[in-house]
Amino acid sequence: MGTQKFTILHSNDMHGDFLAESGGEPGELIGGLALLSGYINKVRSEEENVLYVIAGDMVQGSLIDSEYRGISTIEIMNYLSPDAVSLGNHELDYGLEHLLFLEKMANFPIVNANLYIKKYHKRLMQPHVIIKKAGFEILFVGIITDKVMDSISRDSMIGSFISLEEAGAETGRICDAYKNDDIDLTVLLTHIGFDSDKELARLLDPAWGVDLIIGGHSHTILDKPACENNILIAQAGVGTNHIGRFDITVDDETNSIIDYRWQLVAISDKNATPDQKLREYIDSFKQVVDRKYSTLICRFATRLTHPVREEETPLGNLVADIFGECAECDVMFMGAGAIRLKELGPVVTLGDLKACFPFDDTLKRYTITGSQMIRIFTHIMRPENRDGEGECYEVNAGVRAVYNDRTKILESLTVSGEPVDNTRHYTIGLIGYHADNCTKNINITSDELMCLNGTKVVATSTTGVIEEYLRTHPNLNRKIEGRLVYTSR
Repeated sequence: MGTQKFTILHSNDMHGDFLAESGGEPGELIGGLALLSGYINKVRSEEENVLYVIAGDMVQGSLIDSEYRGISTIEIMNYLSPDAVSLGNHELDYGLEHLLFLEKMANFPIVNANLYIKKYHKRLMQPHVIIKKAGFEILFVGIITDKVMDSISRDSMIGSFISLEEAGAETGRICDAYKNDDIDLTVLLTHIGFDSDKELARLLDPAWGVDLIIGGHSHTILDKPACENNILIAQAGVGTNHIGRFDITVDDETNSIIDYRWQLVAISDKNATPDQKLREYIDSFKQVVDRKYSTLICRFATRLTHPVREEETPLGNLVADIFGECAECDVMFMGAGAIRLKELGPVVTLGDLKACFPFDDTLKRYTITGSQMIRIFTHIMRPENRDGEGECYEVNAGVRAVYNDRTKILESLTVSGEPVDNTRHYTIGLIGYHADNCTKNINITSDELMCLNGTKVVATSTTGVIEEYLRTHPNLNRKIEGRLVYTSR
């Protein structure tokens, strides 16, 4: 048959980013699903063999998505009509049963090869899909690693081959099983982070014939794809402001890519005409949400920002202080990734609050020793944890931790102005999610957390705690105070 050209468009970590925003040049609109759909429609009309895929995390991150528990997102994605979608960790935020409901709603295949029902050793999801186009057969395999296990850690029935080595082995099983079908192109749709994608590529046997890894989770912006073990690796940042585009030529004889061009395409009204039908459909959800969530909660003294989760931020400080006061603890460890907006205020509506804090959970208090406290800070402040894929934390007022990136040593740790004493007992606050995954996230086992005084459930709704506090405390303000300090001297 010879060679054939294909265009593969790809998104990842869209997080319910439905609406266009002003940006770029004055008057220019960027991103939003209506413009993204317009660009996809344009490419589909211009090129013969177009595929559109999504590498996880379609849901969570917007008020519309939270209000409808992902149902609105899947209905909207049906308009975009992707050819294949892989699971991301946030697809499980509304629970495993709800994920299976959403999967049934989807008019497109959601693939994952390494999430299993343990008792029966059966895959939970469709592991792969083979798409036939222009006489060629293209295999898409979905892969996710240990991030998904955090979300379903309370469900003992579900397990996964979650290490990179195990994910690689699962890939090999599927590729080997379909060699006789003469697969012309093999694509892994992953949601494990860019660095892990590169490591996974190095583990794959070239005989399996994997050509592309299209990934997500780390929100990585690229100038060009990486190449490891002769496998091209790409992702497209976060949201809907960009889309990745591969224009490739595939050889039917060698079942390989012989030529390619990749670009990260900025989505704006300069290169796309909004899909009006989709915009109207999104507006039908938005109108309901706007009416419900326009209520004013409070006004801050100024806008509070949270630009990155790896560092101390003004908004992160406020949230950690609120939970620390509620838990009456010495140190509150507030997961920085749970704050989903880069800024909040000065006027805060109920809608703003729900968009910023979409994850509701319990708030718990534990008692640990000073030596365990030092171990936690050494773990969460290490450079390897601040790579876009780790679990980082904000802490409450009165805590000061200084970490040396050059020596990889926690130089000092004080609570209420006093150095932490190895033998003294301290109370800490944790969100339920982080308590349930404590060994990996804070380097303390569940037995160690429970050893001294067990656990105290301080609140059953973290979003309720924040809302009530903001309603009764007007004109709040926070600044960066040096609670978490990194040095390299």
